[in-house]
Amino acid sequence: MKSTYLFKKSKNVIHPFGSFLIIVLLIFTFGSCSDPADGNGAYKTGKYRNLFVENGHSQEEVNAKIEGAFQQLFHGDSAQVIYFEDGENENGKLAYLADINSNDVRSEGMSYGMMICVQMDKKEEFDALWNWALTHMYVDEEGHPNKGYFSWSIFYNGTPRAETPAPDGEEYFAMALYFAANRWGNAEGIYNYKTWADQILTDVRHREVITGPTLQGERSIGSMVSEEHNMILFVPDIGRNGFTDPSYHLPGFYELWARWGPEEDREFWAIAADTSRAFFYKHVDPNTGLCTDYANFDGSIVESRFNRRAMTFAYDSWRTQSNWAFDWSWWQKDLREVELSNRLQSFFASFGVETFGHRFTQEGEVLDSTHRAGLVSTSAVLSLAADHEVAKEFVEEFWNTPVPESHGDRYYDGTLYMMSLLHCSGQFKIWKPE
Repeated sequence: MKSTYLFKKSKNVIHPFGSFLIIVLLIFTFGSCSDPADGNGAYKTGKYRNLFVENGHSQEEVNAKIEGAFQQLFHGDSAQVIYFEDGENENGKLAYLADINSNDVRSEGMSYGMMICVQMDKKEEFDALWNWALTHMYVDEEGHPNKGYFSWSIFYNGTPRAETPAPDGEEYFAMALYFAANRWGNAEGIYNYKTWADQILTDVRHREVITGPTLQGERSIGSMVSEEHNMILFVPDIGRNGFTDPSYHLPGFYELWARWGPEEDREFWAIAADTSRAFFYKHVDPNTGLCTDYANFDGSIVESRFNRRAMTFAYDSWRTQSNWAFDWSWWQKDLREVELSNRLQSFFASFGVETFGHRFTQEGEVLDSTHRAGLVSTSAVLSLAADHEVAKEFVEEFWNTPVPESHGDRYYDGTLYMMSLLHCSGQFKIWKPE
């Protein structure tokens, strides 16, 4: 059905004095926008909303939908699958998730695949993906600029297409490994999940600068965070690391690393969680709620020489909204995430919940009106935080959207679709230590 919830640009701007009053009320009521304790979300309560059941679908239907999507994407026929087994080595089976459209394997997709598997208790697939990532993507060569990181793009045969990292891969690898350690326990070698998670996070923050040749020329690569701004970088390459990617900000994860990560870094990750929540609010457009693919540390737009979409709401941007929505679900520390979710869903609903496009300028001009499953998926995740009536329509639109299987959409839209199913069903959980 078409939404009747209309977006009116002129009425969505809050008067500065009104904003001040709202902040004062929040501080008076909650002490601050970001409670330093455990919040009131699923981390504290152990309760996760199932948006599909809230919309009237049975738990049996929900379970069948999630398992069916997993089987199609991981074990379907050649026209549907993105998971490919790739033999064995001394550590066991190997497998990768393929970016079908680009003919490569990406650290982003491998880490997403591992997160999907640990959430669904698919240990065999998890271990095969982790084995392939360490065998073909992880760089441990002394003196290599990418030492301690994963090459972000690898050909199917295991040779590198790029020898530099993308921090979102490291972030999801680390979080998936902590969950695996807590859910399944640690074994020896590469399957001592916690040891590897600790090592990845240590390098993310403390990797010294190493200069040397890569396939992309000489690079000087250091840590993945800005100590000055307490933020994740777009890339850790010196000379290209002066900004961030909003979709890499994962305050829900940072809160856990502030509790479970290397002890010397826990305070940093606690501060980073608060910083990312404030960054979301500063960066998104005050009318549309749209973010951009890249942003400066102060939230302003980045002009990029190498990505013409950097100044727009495009493919990376689809993930940002999911990041703040599940942070609210897990922690409920910052009421602004509710406001942001309402604002963005209202903007999409102004085009019709069943028809909104997938690329925009930050001010709301349509750049591509195609209704894409990946953005439909993460827009439904917003309903974990949104508190207006139209939130249910986004959940139902997602429920009615088939699993992506086209050549262009299967990998990226498919992985977002799979993770969003888990978020919306309450099955994307915090797996705590015993």
